[in-house]
Amino acid sequence: MKSTATKFDQNGTLKKNRENADESEHKIAQGLRCLLVDELQNIYWAEKAHIKAISKMIKNATADVLVEALTRNFNVTKEHITRLKEVFSLIGEKAETKKCKAMSGLIREAKEIMKKTKAGMVRDVGIILAVQKVEHYEIATYGTLCSFAKTLGEINVASLLHETLDQGKAASKKLSEIADSFIIAEIAGAV
Repeated sequence: MKSTATKFDQNGTLKKNRENADESEHKIAQGLRCLLVDELQNIYWAEKAHIKAISKMIKNATADVLVEALTRNFNVTKEHITRLKEVFSLIGEKAETKKCKAMSGLIREAKEIMKKTKAGMVRDVGIILAVQKVEHYEIATYGTLCSFAKTLGEINVASLLHETLDQGKAASKKLSEIADSFIIAEIAGAV
């Protein structure tokens, strides 16, 4: 009978030895790292596409407070792109993009909203809706990537990603404030 790396306990349950457990943990860590890199490439593409979309939204927005918020969002998104380049460098990977189907769909929706609405408050509210969807996608992505980085022991990477996560949350909060306090109030007064 051949000796194998697996053994059974008194109850007949398969019992892995430490060597197999270490190998399994290594494979899991490798898989998680591959997923991290893949999703970083995805969000890198998404941030670059977001920059282009924000430019169009700024041109289509009419409320000054929204234009200001979108302009801030544009500048912060540039920071996200720079930060992602640093993340790629820290993990020893080339900063490459991989098309993000989710962001592509969200941007397509934003374009449709702007096309279907007349310039003014309704379009402004539609733009806020579109940007909020993007921000929430980014919040979900960066939050998960932070967890992946921490799990892999990439503390500096996690810190950079968390900084972007915090900025996304702040942008979402600001857009909600604009919608609640200004644009929605204007629409309610006009109805």
